[in-house]
Amino acid sequence: MEYLSQECYEKLYNELKNLVSVELPKVKNEISEARDKGDLSENFEYHAAKRAQGKLLSRIRFLERVLENSRVLDASKLASDTVGLFRKVEMTNLSTNAKVTYTLVNPHEANVREGKISVKSPIAMALMGKKAGDVVEAKVPAGVLRLRIESITT
Repeated sequence: MEYLSQECYEKLYNELKNLVSVELPKVKNEISEARDKGDLSENFEYHAAKRAQGKLLSRIRFLERVLENSRVLDASKLASDTVGLFRKVEMTNLSTNAKVTYTLVNPHEANVREGKISVKSPIAMALMGKKAGDVVEAKVPAGVLRLRIESITT
């Protein structure tokens, strides 16, 4: 079971709808046109279209599974005094005194440029369940980060 924001659910649902109703018919048409060109054993266009169809069907199955096994979670109903899913956490890196703010989200929504990190990332896992003022150590590929939680908001 995965929890998604309403925004992420709609994004994934719209992507699935587009793949099924627009992209899949387009690829099927490309396969049909390539098949009409003759010998399939040496027909590059046919093989390329079949590969594209395979990738497309794989993405469709993936999105269907994600949407089937997920629930939309209302972030306003979650406890706001501890770090958790859909919480914005402001923290200070104790070795550099640099302040950073991240929102903890589902892996499908993660985007570091937007300040959204996956709850499955090393930093988020170290933060989960902690409160403002707590100091945590997160093991990241570059070493160990010591972070002090400054504030937690929705």
